[in-house]
Amino acid sequence: MTNNKDDKTENYKVGDIIKGQVTGIENYGVFVNIDPWYDGLIHISEVSSTFVKDIHDYVKMGETIYCQVLDVDEENLHLKLSIKDINYKAIIETDGIAETRRGFLPLKENLDKWINEKLEVYKK
Repeated sequence: MTNNKDDKTENYKVGDIIKGQVTGIENYGVFVNIDPWYDGLIHISEVSSTFVKDIHDYVKMGETIYCQVLDVDEENLHLKLSIKDINYKAIIETDGIAETRRGFLPLKENLDKWINEKLEVYKK
């Protein structure tokens, strides 16, 4: 597989919750591999709302975690990430349902429509 940025399929946006693998841990932050094209950095200030003495207390090498996108550098295919305001170690049982990086956004976008559709069914 090539890592040509013209072949990439992902389009990350600020606020997205995405999954990645920890590939490096330094005193200043955590390196995360997102997909074949994008990588990211979680700066130490984005690890926790409280003082972080040792980043290793939060993440381990090779661990898969969830991250929130703070900034997208499309030219360099680099993401600034955060884990401090999300449940970054959440384990989601999918039972065959494909997980997407959009989270609850489809629910937010469609809830009113779905409620109105059901109300019409019950009126009949």
